[in-house]
Amino acid sequence: MVAFNFTFLLLTSLELITFTERIKITILQIKPHILVIRLSALGDVAMTVPVLRALTKQHPKLTITVVSKAFLKPLFNDLPNVNFYTADVKGTHKGILGIFKLYRELQKKKITHIADLHNVLRSKILRFFFRFSNKKIATIDKGRTEKKALTRTDNKVFKQLKTSHQRYADVFDKLGFKIDLYTPTEIEKPNTTTTVAKLLKGSSAHKIGFAPFAAYNSKMYPIELSKVVIQELAKTTTVYLFGGGTKEIEILTKIEHNTPNCISVAGKVTFAEELNIMAQLDCMIAMDSGNAHLAAMQQVPTITLWGTTHPYAGFAPFNQPKENCLLPDLKKYPKIPTSIYGNKIIDGYEDVMKTILPENVIKKVQSVLKLNS
Repeated sequence: MVAFNFTFLLLTSLELITFTERIKITILQIKPHILVIRLSALGDVAMTVPVLRALTKQHPKLTITVVSKAFLKPLFNDLPNVNFYTADVKGTHKGILGIFKLYRELQKKKITHIADLHNVLRSKILRFFFRFSNKKIATIDKGRTEKKALTRTDNKVFKQLKTSHQRYADVFDKLGFKIDLYTPTEIEKPNTTTTVAKLLKGSSAHKIGFAPFAAYNSKMYPIELSKVVIQELAKTTTVYLFGGGTKEIEILTKIEHNTPNCISVAGKVTFAEELNIMAQLDCMIAMDSGNAHLAAMQQVPTITLWGTTHPYAGFAPFNQPKENCLLPDLKKYPKIPTSIYGNKIIDGYEDVMKTILPENVIKKVQSVLKLNS
């Protein structure tokens, strides 16, 4: 009887071991499927694009599902093996119960890995639910301590920090998928849509984009100086103006009407068409804002104008020469950067961008386009 029980237990144990091994083999045979969480904002989501392009190029067997807000879907349309899933954070997926519903929906996608590139309350809750599914999870290190040291007014530690693109790549490295960002994949310009073709018809040999707005005034080039740049460039090139919102559209429309060879696309096209137009440009001028990243992710030479923020924080457009970042007079304004996002202005720093002279912006454009060669 004792021998029988021992044999039964041994066979049962072997069966369990075999069953466990079968499960392991099955898991190993599942194609890796990474859920990428980055809910906002426009510029931050756009910065994921070159990283995901490199990831899918270097790891072609991967499947990626990006979860973000609906209007951002066009950013990922041309990426192979990348799917998009809408997070309706103001409706269906609002609150803890909504995020749980999002989790249940995403469970059906057979996710194997979680890459949280946002690390905010919503993404933390979503990650918490996935922990019960035994998924491998990695989270972005935002470098808050070193960013605080960079932006403080006293005892500032003024040095280049890791870029956001590299911070994103580090998350995938933690998951076992190393990315080389320094040899980016060359991409072709997309075909133009009918609407875009009409806007581009009759353009000069060179097409320049200009986006003078940003989320905060401290990062916006003064409109009067912007007009000087636009009017001068429009003498030899076609200038396309980008912006959004009623006030911005009104300002850009007035500039368009008063400037030959100047076309405002603000309010005239969809977001996808706006991206299509940007992809056709020879050069883009933008602030430390989403438009800079939208152009750079499409490998358009991008010139950025910086106010109270600074490229050292890691938010410069992807794969652009540091010389394309035009900065204020740092000797006159040594406390720059005063914040990471431009939401903090200290007394006396209201007009820092006026020290970026229009003629210097024009010279940089000419240099990028080699107009003087």
